[in-house]
Amino acid sequence: MWSMHGKVAVVSGAAQGLGKATALALAEAGADLVLIDRNLAAAQQTEHQIKALGRRTLVSGCNVSDPQSIAELFQTIDSQFSSVDFLGNIAGDGCLARPEDLTIEDLHKVLQNLVVGRFAMCQQAGRRMLRQGKGSIMNIGSLASSTALGRGHIAYSMAMGAVIQMTRELSTEWAHRGVRVNCVTPAQVVNPSLQARMIDDPLLESRFLKGIPANRLGQPDDIRGIALLLASDASAWITGAIIPLDGGNMAMNAGATPGHQLDKVQSFSHKS
Repeated sequence: MWSMHGKVAVVSGAAQGLGKATALALAEAGADLVLIDRNLAAAQQTEHQIKALGRRTLVSGCNVSDPQSIAELFQTIDSQFSSVDFLGNIAGDGCLARPEDLTIEDLHKVLQNLVVGRFAMCQQAGRRMLRQGKGSIMNIGSLASSTALGRGHIAYSMAMGAVIQMTRELSTEWAHRGVRVNCVTPAQVVNPSLQARMIDDPLLESRFLKGIPANRLGQPDDIRGIALLLASDASAWITGAIIPLDGGNMAMNAGATPGHQLDKVQSFSHKS
């Protein structure tokens, strides 16, 4: 029930972080992979690792915030693969800004990246899965999907809240037609963007760890088990679930930093 042999997985953010770890885990279980990332050179490195396992691959630099580019990507997938069995909806960009300083333009960008683009990916993959009568989608949300973080996360939290409601609605609409949709909500996972933020703010990691009972930040490989579970038939009766991947943070309910002052608007990459 854990095998992915004969299945095709589409994974965004596949150049690094959670996306790369997801793609490698599925390839090791037998899946062929569509690898999406604007960093094509790094995505091709992921491709080399997957090809070494004997799997078929397609690499794309598709802009996953642009519905037209996403539609064109899935047409290309149709020409090269006979099915779309799993979508790992991972890539996306956020923006940090105090609520009083956040521009409407930046808010629109975050919502386009993390909500509209995510929905377009679900829609394109979902149409194909519905025709097949089966398939699984894993959206990546955040602690910010369910709890306030402070620290300038207003736009990101608004978008991530929408992602879990999108997940619930899609699961409700599609479950009886064989398509499962779930959402994984990580706490802080170490990636280049987070590392840069921790260098900029030496106290940031210690603040994060105060809310994580496991007493460590997440690592990209922490996604591997849950990704394989949700992609495979091992989770055949799991849909509409919002699954924390957070070292106990949500259980402790201590993710926010009230009163923390953000000095400047910052852009950051979402878990990829």
